[in-house]
Amino acid sequence: MSTKRCYYETLEVERNADESKLKAAFRKLAMKWHPDKNPGDASSEIRFKEINEAYEVLKDGDKRAAYDRFGHAAFEQGGGGGPGFGAGFASSFSDIFEDLFGMAGQRGRGGGRERGADLRYNMEITLEEAYLGKTAQIEIPVSVTCESCSGTGAKAGTKPKTCAMCGGAGRVRQAQGFFTLERTCPGCQGRGQMIEDPCPSCVGSGRVTRERNLSVNIPQGVEDGTRIRLAGEGEAGVRGGPPGDLYIFLSLASHEFFQRDGADLHCRVPISMVTAALGGEFEVPTIDKGKTKVKIPSGTQSGRRFRIASKGMPVLRSRQTGDMYVQVAVETPQNLTKKQQELLAEFEKLSSGATQPEAAGFFTKVKDFFGTRANS
Repeated sequence: MSTKRCYYETLEVERNADESKLKAAFRKLAMKWHPDKNPGDASSEIRFKEINEAYEVLKDGDKRAAYDRFGHAAFEQGGGGGPGFGAGFASSFSDIFEDLFGMAGQRGRGGGRERGADLRYNMEITLEEAYLGKTAQIEIPVSVTCESCSGTGAKAGTKPKTCAMCGGAGRVRQAQGFFTLERTCPGCQGRGQMIEDPCPSCVGSGRVTRERNLSVNIPQGVEDGTRIRLAGEGEAGVRGGPPGDLYIFLSLASHEFFQRDGADLHCRVPISMVTAALGGEFEVPTIDKGKTKVKIPSGTQSGRRFRIASKGMPVLRSRQTGDMYVQVAVETPQNLTKKQQELLAEFEKLSSGATQPEAAGFFTKVKDFFGTRANS
């Protein structure tokens, strides 16, 4: 037979007490018997645990109904489960819950040392900067370790105290039915320590916000979306914990002449109808701030591409370099004078299928198509 005290008596409420009365009674008693308010009194710690256990059961409708019917036997190890359900079974269920809800990964947080958060910084660079590489200076607001308390969160001359509820583990275990559940300690919020006299500079967090200047090395050949990690340059950890990391996300600004495709560069150049017909050459800029000549053979069609080897972007962390492709677009003359119109009309009369074979072939097929349909 259980020797535990009645949960209703523990919370000093009637059996018909509603949720609000239960909560009010729990808060009142928890404040009164909290170990931090009764240092050195072992009985207050036991009383506090009894109060917490009673409230955990009675605030849940199903658990309360089971308790009202079976008493403490409803939650004792093996109660109502028959033989074969011992402590090992409860431990196994605890492991299952840890795997499902990630509880195992939250263990070992005693001491209040928590890793700082990772930070993200978005940086836009030009295509030329991606080609050459650069060292950039950035300024970011970031949480750093408080110098006044050295990151402990406690006022100078004092120290955080071990949480009496969890013994510094940051988590508490509670038996419920056939298994044991582990949860974050409500007393210290999982930190394992309590700060009675917080540092006035950081208000107990162990961190303060400062502007930090950092140097970022951007290697040659970075692409849009490249991520650069600066280890340990994120937010400072809570109460002396390790800092997080800073991630620089790069984006490339649009360029006046070039479009990038991996390590290759593409450039579109408009040329005159005469240059396309007779051939010629022109100069185009290159990404290394130089220039190169492109020779156009006679009869060049619009859309033709010309490859210039090794004038593209460097491949990241490699000695390879992409190519540059120049695509010509034949521009149709506009705003012609009367004389120019007459000359073009004369040229059209003198033209034959040999000068425009693609057009001549297409319209021949059109005539054949309509002729076939007419005869069918």
